[in-house]
Amino acid sequence: MGIYTVSQLNEHIKMVLSNDPRLGQIWVRGEISNLTKHGSGHYYFTLKDKGSQVSCVSFRSTNKTLKFDPEASMNVLVFGSIDVYTVRGQYQLRVLDMRPDGIGELYKAYEQLRNRLQEEGLFDDSRKQVIPRYPQRVGVVTSPTGAAIHDILNVLKRRYPVDILLSPAIVQGDMSAGSIADAIEMLNRTDVDVIIIGRGGGSMEDLWSFNEEVVARAISRSDIPIVSAVGHETDFTIADFTADLRAPTPSAAAELVVPDSLALKRHIDSLLQRMEQAAIRNVSDHSARVAYLQSRIEPDKISDFLRQNFQRVDELSYRMARAVKGSVDSKASFLAGIAGRLNAVSPLKTLERGYSIASRSDDKELVRSVDDVAEGDDISLIVMDGRIKCNVESVSKEQF
Repeated sequence: MGIYTVSQLNEHIKMVLSNDPRLGQIWVRGEISNLTKHGSGHYYFTLKDKGSQVSCVSFRSTNKTLKFDPEASMNVLVFGSIDVYTVRGQYQLRVLDMRPDGIGELYKAYEQLRNRLQEEGLFDDSRKQVIPRYPQRVGVVTSPTGAAIHDILNVLKRRYPVDILLSPAIVQGDMSAGSIADAIEMLNRTDVDVIIIGRGGGSMEDLWSFNEEVVARAISRSDIPIVSAVGHETDFTIADFTADLRAPTPSAAAELVVPDSLALKRHIDSLLQRMEQAAIRNVSDHSARVAYLQSRIEPDKISDFLRQNFQRVDELSYRMARAVKGSVDSKASFLAGIAGRLNAVSPLKTLERGYSIASRSDDKELVRSVDDVAEGDDISLIVMDGRIKCNVESVSKEQF
């Protein structure tokens, strides 16, 4: 048979295992241990049960598509193919897909995604859109053959008939999450006012489509308000947290998105009655006002009103004229007193008593002392009734 090198032996074993159709695509159930998440993005771990274990490798391209974050001691279902790492001569399971195994592991994956999306802010109230009060078209994303669509149609028909646009989707199984997201995107290209997404009750596995990230992203991107109605009242999904409004059931969602036509009719009748009563009161109030005004404009009352006001005008005119005359007399008396005091100190009064004012003829300066003039200077004397031109013949200083 010849002698193999180690590398040849390992390559031969790799070829034998890789070509076995029973090992090319297999599902394996087990518990994760010795998990290493390499900086390259690849995962290396051991899958074990009570009696044995197998090495596994999950490359980065696969890890990007996983719907949860694998953890040590987590029970999983691994889909992949048998391969050989020839460098060590070690056979291993190359992971192509991985899913949580059991309700506990599903819930752990659910918690991981919910916490991550909550940290991103997808559940914040600030992102929530207002549900229109009176929609004209309602979009529905659900299975066309399920009980949910019949419940929604019955409630809408009974409460408030509107146009309904069904965007059919698969709501359970491997392709359901993508189908729901596509249906939401489709309705966003229409003129519906609000969207209901959901399905009837079921197990956590049955409702898992509404816990998928792709559905949550589609809800958050929607320009149209979305009401989530998944399962029963006690069921909460990622879609419920992301939607603008959560309804406990599909029937309850239909009741939330449209008003009750009977209650609306009663409200309208009440408004009409209140408007009628308000109009009657308004007419009555204005009639009373018109009657009052009419009584005030009777001819005799108008004549009396005019006479009273004519007399009042005359009285006010007289009082105003008297007040003006008194003010003028007071100001004139005050002005005469001021004028008398000014006349008492006026230079003209001094001139009337025989005094004169001397000034130099050349510069018009007043002559106050003999030192201000010399012999031969021309001076001017101002007297009561004119001016006298003089020439100084002599100057002598005397003491008076």
